[in-house]
Amino acid sequence: MRQELLSLPKTLAEDVARNLVMVAKLLDEDPERAYEYSRIALRLASRVAAVREAAGFAAYGFGKYSEALAEFRASRRMTGSAELWPVMADCERGMGRPEKALAMAGEPEVQRLDKAGQVEMRLVAAGARRDMGQADAAVVTLQSPELASNAVHPWTARLRYAYADALLEVGREDEARDWFAKALEADQGGTTDASDRLAALDGVEFTDALAEDEVEDETDEGADAVADEAVADVTAVSEPVEAAEAVEPVQPVVVDPVVPTFSDKDEDSEPGADK
Repeated sequence: MRQELLSLPKTLAEDVARNLVMVAKLLDEDPERAYEYSRIALRLASRVAAVREAAGFAAYGFGKYSEALAEFRASRRMTGSAELWPVMADCERGMGRPEKALAMAGEPEVQRLDKAGQVEMRLVAAGARRDMGQADAAVVTLQSPELASNAVHPWTARLRYAYADALLEVGREDEARDWFAKALEADQGGTTDASDRLAALDGVEFTDALAEDEVEDETDEGADAVADEAVADVTAVSEPVEAAEAVEPVQPVVVDPVVPTFSDKDEDSEPGADK
């Protein structure tokens, strides 16, 4: 790429390079912004093969398969390289033409690919088979010396994962589990979710510890709030009592004892005297 950019005026080359750096940086985390940067680079230097290739990958990552295919074809015409053949075939799949992708897997360009490119082409062909409803054929397509090898290469985890997924689709669950395990073993960069697929097959459910902590914190906060309300209620009830204690006690009223009086009749009468 550097050599290609040297063909441009220095200031222009620097501007193009800055945009291409942003494309590479954002391609995975923010495909839309990567696409926007690629369009700027394309406007500045559309005759540079590296720019057309970068624009193709940006469009591909953003799901614009027709546009991506056009850029890849332009880059291929400029360089004569077959390196982009597998991703061009995958663009055909993205456009809903798996038959075309499968036909490309049998073209002479495949023989010009390195080992990684040939494995990638096999993955695309297997995907095309599945798109066409040919799940058993997809399993057969992925069976290869590269799959059987114990050596680990950058593409090994993805190949084993694709094979496991294809086996699972045709109901060969036990074999699929073994191959997901093999994919996980080779997946040193974490490019697949093989561990999650294994857990799902084993019926293991992962609990989000962070979420649990948040729930516990919310529960604790709720309990504290209830306790505070209870204290407030008790305080509210006790306040009148404390206020009552502050009032001067009421002085008792002294009442003279009642002395019984007797009528004259009662005084003249003696108990038990009857006339």
